[in-house]
Amino acid sequence: MKILLERINDNMHFKASNEAGHTLELSGDGLAVGPMESLLSAIAGCSTIDIVMVLKKMRQDLQDVKVEVTGTRREEIPQLFTKIHMHYKLIGDIKDKKAKEAIDLSVEKYCSVSKMLEKTAEITTSYEIIDAASLSD
Repeated sequence: MKILLERINDNMHFKASNEAGHTLELSGDGLAVGPMESLLSAIAGCSTIDIVMVLKKMRQDLQDVKVEVTGTRREEIPQLFTKIHMHYKLIGDIKDKKAKEAIDLSVEKYCSVSKMLEKTAEITTSYEIIDAASLSD
């Protein structure tokens, strides 16, 4: 795995590119996602990819998913995350027990990002299941 980070302007605005050419902008001046915000995005993305795959294997009808992630950082430098909470909004016909199992499997076993961040942060989750039919009203 290899990333190339290039400066976009004279301040703190950068573009990260992977070997396939996909990019992500990062910034320390508010012009793009900050590096610590990108970590919250990474844990949400990593865990949600797992959850989608696990629910598919469980034959659950997941039609959409959204995740709200909040992070609390310590005051001292380096300002590491001490708490991270992910709230999943699972849209579709999903059994409660299967949703909980998929989330737990991801965060506690499969998601590499959560496994790294759990060394400094308490990671918690919550979820709600939203019936897709209720959204079309």
